[in-house]
Amino acid sequence: DNFLYSQFVAVLKNIIINEDIVLQNSYKLGVKKVVSCLSTCVFPDQTTYPIDETMIHNGPPHSSNFGYSYAKRLIDVQNHAYNQQHGCHFTAVIPTNVFGAYDNFNLEDGHVIPGLIHKAYIAKKEGKPLVVYGSGKPLRQFIYSIDLAKLFLFVLREYEEIDPIILSVDESSEVSIGEVAQIIADAFQLEHGIILDSTKADGQYKKTASNKKLRGYLPDFQFMPLKDAIERTVQWFNLNYHIARK
Repeated sequence: DNFLYSQFVAVLKNIIINEDIVLQNSYKLGVKKVVSCLSTCVFPDQTTYPIDETMIHNGPPHSSNFGYSYAKRLIDVQNHAYNQQHGCHFTAVIPTNVFGAYDNFNLEDGHVIPGLIHKAYIAKKEGKPLVVYGSGKPLRQFIYSIDLAKLFLFVLREYEEIDPIILSVDESSEVSIGEVAQIIADAFQLEHGIILDSTKADGQYKKTASNKKLRGYLPDFQFMPLKDAIERTVQWFNLNYHIARK
């Protein structure tokens, strides 16, 4: 991810070229449906919350990863262009923070939960506390990979819109980084708990996303509770440490 956010030109070119190849060949071969994956990074840096699918093009994204963000936005533009000109059924999903088995647990470029799980694993081995960068106050919405997979299948089989759809837990399920770290520490049964290193930057305080559109389609969808999902991921990491991406 550090590469994605720092190599603006390379990332911009790679995403645009690769997506164009996929969609162009899908059109030529008569593929019935394509579901691409966007990111919450596509949303404007200056916005109101909760963010929703109508806000994607309302302003520039955060300057730290504008190449990646604009390239992902262009997928939405391509989807509509192919639909308007050729009638293609190309659409996209926007997941929030995904985690689960087979994630990238690298300490340098892994996402929040897999990174903390790896740090907690090391802390357990060394008999030390889990050190968490920042105040622990920023809020995030996390979605378990199994839940996301189920929602992907729904989009593939039943979602008929060209406009993208946010795949996320409810706004009420937003949690702080500190809470997540504590769940992970408890899952590892860390004797020394967690330490919040407030000398490190917090980053963006929140990116609250609305799943109102998703709930309109699937009002009764049950997301796995965060604590259970994290415990399952920790169990997988402990059992598969030797093969985990790290």
